[in-house]
Amino acid sequence: MSEAANDIGFAERLRVAVRADDPLRRNVLCKSVTEAGHVIVDEHDAADIVLADGGRPPEEVRNVVGLGIADDRLRGALPRDADARQIDAAIRAVAAGLVVRAPPSRDNGFGAMREADGHALLTPRELEVLAALAEGMTNKAIARRLDISLHTVKFHVESLFRKLSARTRTEAVAKAAERRRSDVIML
Repeated sequence: MSEAANDIGFAERLRVAVRADDPLRRNVLCKSVTEAGHVIVDEHDAADIVLADGGRPPEEVRNVVGLGIADDRLRGALPRDADARQIDAAIRAVAAGLVVRAPPSRDNGFGAMREADGHALLTPRELEVLAALAEGMTNKAIARRLDISLHTVKFHVESLFRKLSARTRTEAVAKAAERRRSDVIML
């Protein structure tokens, strides 16, 4: 590791106590922690950070990174399926005095596209489906008009939702209209 990285604390070896009910899971977590350059300690009191997996949170929550533990008192909270890189980052952040939280899951609707894709072009067929949505047509009526299957209409509607970061048909039409206005260049 470079000297500059060492100066800002990235190479610091932390003492980590790993708590997991499942011995196999504990071994996997210990391996991940040691591969990240940290030292595993058995004593909770000797640890800089406690990595706790699932179940109930430990009594001491001061310097704990919890995996799959829903407790706002913990300094670090990640989903149980966090990867080794995320766990290492959380351990280092909590040791530096920061609070770590995983982003909330987005279970309903379609996720927004990355910023770079924000102006992704709509295909000619998506534009036809969008025009039909603006007229208030049902999927079945759109399928008949465009001579495509109902499944294909649903595919195009979902694609429109994703590209426009919309959750409803009305929102998709409104966002498309707004996007059209913002794409016009005034001279």
